[in-house]
Amino acid sequence: MHKIVSYSTASKTLSLQEKVGQLFMPAAFINDSEEEIQALEKLIKEQHIGSLCFFHSRASAATNFESATKVIPNTESFTVLKALIKRYQKASKTPLLISIDAEWGLAMRIENTPQYPYAITLGAIENETDLIFEVGKNIANDCKVAGIHWNLAPVIDVNNNPKNPVIGYRSFGNNKVDVTQKATYFLEGIKSEGILTSVKHFPGHGDTETDSHLDLPLIHKTKEELLQNEIYPFIQLIKKGVDSVMIGHLNVPALSGGKQISSSISKEIITDLLRKELGYNGVIISDALNMHAVSKNHTTQGELEWLAFEAGNDVLCFAENPIEGIQLIVKNASPEHIEKSFQRIWALKEKAFSNNTTNLTLSNAENLNAKIAKNSICFYNGNATKIANFKQRSFIALSIGDTKNQTFFKELESIKIATNKDDVKNYDAVLLAIYPRKVKPKNNFDFTQKELDFIQQLVATKNVVIYIFGNPYVLNVLNIEKANTVVLAHQNFDSFQQVAAAHFLGKIQAKGRLPFQTK
Repeated sequence: MHKIVSYSTASKTLSLQEKVGQLFMPAAFINDSEEEIQALEKLIKEQHIGSLCFFHSRASAATNFESATKVIPNTESFTVLKALIKRYQKASKTPLLISIDAEWGLAMRIENTPQYPYAITLGAIENETDLIFEVGKNIANDCKVAGIHWNLAPVIDVNNNPKNPVIGYRSFGNNKVDVTQKATYFLEGIKSEGILTSVKHFPGHGDTETDSHLDLPLIHKTKEELLQNEIYPFIQLIKKGVDSVMIGHLNVPALSGGKQISSSISKEIITDLLRKELGYNGVIISDALNMHAVSKNHTTQGELEWLAFEAGNDVLCFAENPIEGIQLIVKNASPEHIEKSFQRIWALKEKAFSNNTTNLTLSNAENLNAKIAKNSICFYNGNATKIANFKQRSFIALSIGDTKNQTFFKELESIKIATNKDDVKNYDAVLLAIYPRKVKPKNNFDFTQKELDFIQQLVATKNVVIYIFGNPYVLNVLNIEKANTVVLAHQNFDSFQQVAAAHFLGKIQAKGRLPFQTK
């Protein structure tokens, strides 16, 4: 791979068009065909592309995934990823910055790689915050093993709308101070391994009920309200220094001068607010420009890329029309504007490639996940005494949802397990394990209405202790406030189910806390 030259050398040797190419970050897909791979190599070489963002496949990219396009598994995806990075680097005149969304590890995009808990699980940790640092550090280690320089994480949105369809579990919670604190530890962990980061999604995607992959969310709050809450984590973390800020696709009239426009193409929000008012001087990157919140309103090829750059974005992520976008920016933008953005992205490259250490081994998630499980498990209602009294009764265990992995019941060994819902009729007490089928709340986490009605009836008529293994926002659809006790285990990993079993048996205490308010 080529060595990175200094900014002064690059500025003198690259043409204006080559500098604009450095601002583009097209998507790269692990499951691409050889023809598609060669097309991207050609684009990199001819348009002097500066960076790539990796996804598993074209079908898994969110705007396609929501349409139920079939995602084909690839057990060799990590090996393919490393090979593709080498190919694309070889095709480039200057070193490419390689990025990925690894909010909870490479496993967010890549099969058979270490997976760490979601941000909402980390948000439930009350005391052992060094565990969050370790998560960031381990994820950064895995990025280095793969050849990735830039983790487009963490999400620092304050998730203050429990019906949020796209942030939710990706946020550390609904308290701005907690979000800022947890994000700080996560960022420091990533930085300790020399990996670049990006805080997202400015000016705050927490209070929305619309998925910006599909449509443009509207936020009605005043500027004062946003500065005091949603923008608070950005203000605090900018003061501490962040590599980049990602701009979300959000319609925020209070910040855009009353315009009905996406924040990702709003000069008032990016240049006037983030740059001038908040004093941020680092790299600004757009959220994916293929997302329907903006792409469906700008069908002229290159127009969206130009508008995003004109508004103040330095890096154009998932730009679908880079050739036309480069042409329009060269034609319309001032050389001074181009040079400033080029200088910022080149500074990131110099930082990324100054770290010459190579990591060869992926992290071991199991031990760290077990520690996080012990420190995040928490009561939604009830307490340890109620569980102890419950165990004195004759009870039956039942699971509902995605029940392929029932480590929880296996760890309890001698309990009686129901084979179907009818088995609970002769019991007054039920130990219920709930496994949400989906992590997103769409379609009630894929629970049927019949299942939800059954759970509600069970809680109303019997003595029920519930353990939930999955996105805790499922509480908003379950109606289980009257249950004897509800315990949030947060994840369905083996380690989390083992900890939940130890908790039920009274061997450990619940140390975590609920990281948000329900309903």
